[in-house]
Amino acid sequence: MITVTFPDGAKRDFEAGTTAGQVAAGISKSLEKKAVAAVINGTLSDLSDPLTADAALEIVVRDDPRALELIRHDAAHVLAEAVQELFPGTQVTIGPVIENGFYYDFFRNEPFTPADFPAIEKKMREIIQRDKPFTKSTKSREAAKDFFRAKGEMFKVELVDAIPGNEDIKFYDQGGWTDLCRGPHMNSTGKIGSAFKLMKVAGAYWRGDSKNPMLTRIYGTAWHNEKDLAGYVTALEEAEKRDHRKLGREMDLFHFQEEGPGVVFWHPKGWSMFQQLIQYMRRRLNRLGYDEVNAPQLLDKSLWETSGHWGWYKEAMFAAKPAGEEAEDNERIYAIKPMNCPGHVQIFKHGLRSYRELPMRLAEFGSVHRYEPSGALHGLMRVRGFTQDDAHIFCTDEQMANECLMINDLILSTYRDFGFEQIVVKLSTRPEKRVGSDAAWDRAEAIMGKVLEQIAAQSGGKIKTSINPGEGAFYGPKFEYVLRDAIGRDWQCGTTQVDFNLPERFGAFYIGEDGNKHVPVMIHRAICGSMERFLGILIEHFAGHFPLWLAPKQVVVCTITSDADAYAEEVGRQLRDAGLRVDVDLRNEKINYKVREHSVVKVPVILVVGKREMEEKAVNVRRLGSQEQKAMTLAEALTSLTTEATPPDLR
Repeated sequence: MITVTFPDGAKRDFEAGTTAGQVAAGISKSLEKKAVAAVINGTLSDLSDPLTADAALEIVVRDDPRALELIRHDAAHVLAEAVQELFPGTQVTIGPVIENGFYYDFFRNEPFTPADFPAIEKKMREIIQRDKPFTKSTKSREAAKDFFRAKGEMFKVELVDAIPGNEDIKFYDQGGWTDLCRGPHMNSTGKIGSAFKLMKVAGAYWRGDSKNPMLTRIYGTAWHNEKDLAGYVTALEEAEKRDHRKLGREMDLFHFQEEGPGVVFWHPKGWSMFQQLIQYMRRRLNRLGYDEVNAPQLLDKSLWETSGHWGWYKEAMFAAKPAGEEAEDNERIYAIKPMNCPGHVQIFKHGLRSYRELPMRLAEFGSVHRYEPSGALHGLMRVRGFTQDDAHIFCTDEQMANECLMINDLILSTYRDFGFEQIVVKLSTRPEKRVGSDAAWDRAEAIMGKVLEQIAAQSGGKIKTSINPGEGAFYGPKFEYVLRDAIGRDWQCGTTQVDFNLPERFGAFYIGEDGNKHVPVMIHRAICGSMERFLGILIEHFAGHFPLWLAPKQVVVCTITSDADAYAEEVGRQLRDAGLRVDVDLRNEKINYKVREHSVVKVPVILVVGKREMEEKAVNVRRLGSQEQKAMTLAEALTSLTTEATPPDLR
């Protein structure tokens, strides 16, 4: 007999070899009907898995959040079966679960297109309605390869060869259609339900290698129910409307081109927003005692070897050397900086430092470059060249906790100024690959753990916190700040990272109160992270409808008739003198045409003036997204707009 422990602590004895499904059936018929999988000793497992020793067991029902991954996994298998039923000769390769869905890669002479989706989805529903059980079996390595060779599935033969020798070769059958799979699966195809949808197709090289055959990847999504599916599709549609790349084109903010992959060409209006963001951050930092510095873009690789980046981060770095073959240092290799920290250590080291100078807070809006594969590039969100709002605080051990709390206050208040209220702070602890002693890591993690508790307590529960085990930087633990946007998406932006390693590597020290040399603690922090990415997030968060202080063009003055041209110019001049970013539209076009055109590029305020407004020294105020106009005197409009356009940190 074996003893099974249930989540509520209850224990029951069963014959060895009893399956999780049989246990569920023994509890109740309703549980047997609802069950789709089991968690055995913390591992998600098939209901058919036998219990051979004492175990902790939890039965997973279909509406359990943990079942969602299984629904998607099973849907991928059904997609593959449907494709092979409809398109004989198509070879299947891999079909993993991904965030919000799944995909399956197929090899076929004629690639699939979205036009194939209705037929495939119809066939998938037929297979699901058959409600065939998923049945697990194992084969020897050679038997598995023979099985796929007989079917002409040569990609699967390769996959069998790639499975480590100590692992079983598992197969899952679903009513006669069989696939290679580690599992687990739900107990039958019928459990998938009808809340799924095929989304898009893409090309993908076999095993990600351009030397290999091109496959067609079909993406799908699957959910617990139709309501969740509809919500997801609606969210995608909303996200598409807000896509910063689309809005960037419409608003004439920036562009990308082939000659500069992953680097941004900022247009005047986009650069205006960029500068507004930097000016805002500069003012915030200046009040908190930060000193702005600028470290070189190009530094000898030896410096990066000392820092550890050349060994740990080399694949993500760009190297450079003189272009001329006759250059005296032609053999010397330089690195284009991927981050600012080694440069800031050099600034700290330049001169003898005393404990009285600490904490020393060095900030930089530093241009950095990191290699990203071309397939990973995504507008402003994933680039190769960006500006990092980086800062490094050099302090004593005793000052570290307070500095982390000050950084936390700065980050949270900054996000509030941009309209982000839902924030999660995550503590990422030591990764497997790391530098520094365990004692140093223990000390850093203990301090940051206490700070995390303080952050939660000070927020009164408004700020959520969590732990990310093993996700720290290679040189120290870190806080990650995750903000939620207007349509519920999460973005990791700010970071605070404690580093006991880098100052020591570079021989940085300060003279302590005892007259001896001490290695400072170095705290890396970023608020926006990448300024480019943060702007991309803001564009999508506001859907281009920016608060007045941030908008690239704040006001356009439009004339109804040419009689008002001189007055419109005077209105524009007074607005500019008040510090507003203004255009004056004197074109001989109908006012509705002008309003429509400026609304497309998301100008927040349009002031309409005609002969009457000129005589009365007035304006008609029209807001983006509204059909209504509000008559105001010019003086009233000036006061109102100037107040509204004041950045939040200056109010």
